[in-house]
Amino acid sequence: METLTGWAEVAAAAKAAKMPTSITIGASFGCPFEGEVPVERVVEVAKRAAGHGVDEIALADTIGVASPADVAERFAAVSAALPGIRLRAHFHNTRNTGIANAYAAVMAGVGVLDSSLGGIGGCPFAPAATGNIPTEDLVYMLNRMKIATGVDLAAAIEAASWLEGIIGRRNPAMLGRAGIFPPPAKAK
Repeated sequence: METLTGWAEVAAAAKAAKMPTSITIGASFGCPFEGEVPVERVVEVAKRAAGHGVDEIALADTIGVASPADVAERFAAVSAALPGIRLRAHFHNTRNTGIANAYAAVMAGVGVLDSSLGGIGGCPFAPAATGNIPTEDLVYMLNRMKIATGVDLAAAIEAASWLEGIIGRRNPAMLGRAGIFPPPAKAK
């Protein structure tokens, strides 16, 4: 809750500068120090943040423990408590549930999903953190669901492949290995 004290100042300065405001509620699904996080606690933090003015609230699965049912429950609760607030989701793929959680978030009405090329990234204090959900895997799923993203999937795969060369290891994304389906038509 200490962060929310500073949030009041940040929100006021952003509003004065006519900048949009967004706050991410970290460890919304589980905390490496406190364990399970009650839904009511997430809603309480969201309400306090909104009380200082916020355009968007993100719920983050910082340590990658959420399930799709958790996602649906928490986003429904925040949405009911703060109708009309723009919602964003941030998932880590530590336990291989990130894409399923992204699907659940979309089904819950979340309009913005965080991701990273190749699934690179993570949280420095999360035990065994393995990274974020891969942009290319997420975009592939959304494309197959007929949800427009505006992301060039082939370019994302190419950029993630380039990134592997830079960091010197294979990234955790699946699409770069499996390829797009159906395969793109070959030029004649």
